[in-house]
Amino acid sequence: MAKQKRKHISLALQGGGAHGAYTWGVLDRLLDDEDIEISAISATSAGAINAVALADGFARDGVQGAKDRLAALWEDVSRTSGNLMPFGALSPVIFAYASAMQSLASPYDLNPFNLNPLKEVLARNIDFSNVDASGIQLFLSATNVEKGRAKVFSDGDISLEAVLASACLPQTFQAVEIDGDAFWDGGYMGNPSLFPLIYSGAPRDVLLVMLNPIAREGVPKHAGEIQDRINEISFNASLIGELRAIAFVQHLIDGGMLKESMMKKYRRLNIHAIRGGQDLLDFSLRTKYDTSWTFLTQLRDLGRAAADQWIKEGSHHVGQKTSNVDLRKEFLDG
Repeated sequence: MAKQKRKHISLALQGGGAHGAYTWGVLDRLLDDEDIEISAISATSAGAINAVALADGFARDGVQGAKDRLAALWEDVSRTSGNLMPFGALSPVIFAYASAMQSLASPYDLNPFNLNPLKEVLARNIDFSNVDASGIQLFLSATNVEKGRAKVFSDGDISLEAVLASACLPQTFQAVEIDGDAFWDGGYMGNPSLFPLIYSGAPRDVLLVMLNPIAREGVPKHAGEIQDRINEISFNASLIGELRAIAFVQHLIDGGMLKESMMKKYRRLNIHAIRGGQDLLDFSLRTKYDTSWTFLTQLRDLGRAAADQWIKEGSHHVGQKTSNVDLRKEFLDG
């Protein structure tokens, strides 16, 4: 009996601070599946950190290398938690005080020497010479501060500084400068960016791993709850915009409204989703700074379970059609 052809997919990984450990779990489970091959990844912030760890590990020792490198990275994040996530696992009162301080003073005032422990974690754990050698296409998004648009780092441009740029929260760290341009967290303009997957020849089946809930019942009335919801909406805005555009184009394709000459420019994407944001609804903004090992492994296990469910219920649609996302209903018809 002939061996079943592997299903090539592209991944789109959102950022979300320590909640990125949920994505670690998703990736760990996907790597276990012999029928799925991850060929391309577009990622932002914590998603970018996961992406380079996976690519580095895969270049070193295939699937097992990728799993080992992801685990080693997150273990190091937890060990460095006191410095890496300065408000990690603190009480709500202390977190609120620290957040207020950030609103009154910039990282240029609070951190004049521009210390960034994440840089040391990445330097210890990631061999960037392996990233391009992995054979996995990577697209990491950052926000160009002065131009106000997304910058996507890809083949040959992915470096330690590029990952730091993608994960640079401007309230906490000074802007990352690369070739004369200053960058902030990619979540503002592409969380993650989908357009590189459209134009790069990457697999047309895109699995979104979302960390920020799009919908949340109830109107927030307390200051902290309002800020949390603002952050969720802000960090989903660019993704929703791209999904709306994809839905519109696919509506035109389905309706035969594109000229044959234009059909070459567009192609149908099959969109699949692991909605981590819904799994993480009960975790507040401050938990994005909680890098205790107990919490990170809890998130990892939630991610593994969600990926396992998608593999059982939706992966058979890969190569055929969109599985669990109704693009028109969710993003076009509003």
